[in-house]
Amino acid sequence: MSEQLAEVEAIVADDTPRLIEVFKDLHRNPELGFAEVRTARIVAQALTNLGFTVTTGIGGTGVVAILERGQGPVVMYRADMDALAVREATGLDYASTARVTNDDGSQSPVAHVCGHDAHVTWMLGMAKVLAQTTWSGTAVLIGQPAEEPISGAQAMVDDGLYAVAPRPDSFVAMHTAPVPVGMVAAAGGERMAGTDQLEIVFHGVGGHGSLPQLAKDPVLMAAQAVVGFQSIISRTIAPHESAVLTVGSVQAGSTHNVIPNQARLLVNLRWYNPHVREQLLTGIRAISEGIAHSVGMPDELMPVITMGGGSTPLVNDAQLTARVAAALGGLLGEHNVVTDLPAVTASEDCHLLKGPHHDIPLAYLMVGVADPQDYSDAAARGQLFPYAPHSPDYVVDLAAIPSGVRIASHAMLELLATC
Repeated sequence: MSEQLAEVEAIVADDTPRLIEVFKDLHRNPELGFAEVRTARIVAQALTNLGFTVTTGIGGTGVVAILERGQGPVVMYRADMDALAVREATGLDYASTARVTNDDGSQSPVAHVCGHDAHVTWMLGMAKVLAQTTWSGTAVLIGQPAEEPISGAQAMVDDGLYAVAPRPDSFVAMHTAPVPVGMVAAAGGERMAGTDQLEIVFHGVGGHGSLPQLAKDPVLMAAQAVVGFQSIISRTIAPHESAVLTVGSVQAGSTHNVIPNQARLLVNLRWYNPHVREQLLTGIRAISEGIAHSVGMPDELMPVITMGGGSTPLVNDAQLTARVAAALGGLLGEHNVVTDLPAVTASEDCHLLKGPHHDIPLAYLMVGVADPQDYSDAAARGQLFPYAPHSPDYVVDLAAIPSGVRIASHAMLELLATC
């Protein structure tokens, strides 16, 4: 084992009990996008204690921490902090029971079912490694809000990220993956799809459920749209192109016998080709307005389409990612570092942290967090994974906490200058 490997191993081994408690605490106390007040406070305090210069409140709840060690490369690392409005069903003794009150007074469960609690813990563990090892350059650590709504990275840039942080020479980010602990995917090129979040509000004329002829039913309009949207991909987009259109929420009415005056759809798009994106958006508008016209809605009450968060496809720099992969091969074994795999239609916004500096090379890594036996058992049942991200039973095995810290630490130390 090299001197650096041994040094990192000793630091992480000593810190693992603390890190597991940090992870469990974050898991018990999840927060939704732009509401990560407690999480951001934990991140800021931990990094301040390690000697980083910390700025909070960038993009709402974002944290920027900088550690300078003289001349050398500037390397940025991002950990996203937000959770999801999902009820956890893992049965863990540290499972989330948190709930939040929505603007309309209703309540929603909240849980870390995508591993962002692990992302934060990995960054804090890696920060301790940086604080206790020898290197030269500048490390810029980002605690990013609101990755799930694909809004937080752009919010940080818009709120002056680069008035606080120097332009990095390279950029590293990591995400959990439901593959065995000790494995990592580090592949160059296009990795993830672009995405858009849309809200579509259908206006109608409300009325009594027994007198539908006197109303114009927005629930029916929304239902027709949900079905009609599926023809966009099957009949307007070339078969060799990739696209996904998901209606994730249908909201209308509040009781059995009243036709409401509006219905709301929340729609998610995935794409790689910008032309395909335009085809999706054009088709959604045409179908929505066509349905409204067909029931006699006037022009001033056409469906209202509001664009939410969005991101372009995520592209890994081939040279940087290969360099990181080679370094991790020495840590994990080359057979545990996957460098050739297809792109996926999941999406991210971390690369938007580049802001105006589009040429910053990125290495985005997928890090295994599943118990190897659970993964093997799932494979024997013919399942791709033991559980999927965003599912109520998503589990980060506790062995993945020190493993992820080691991976993050060696990636950063590879890119910072050795003394």
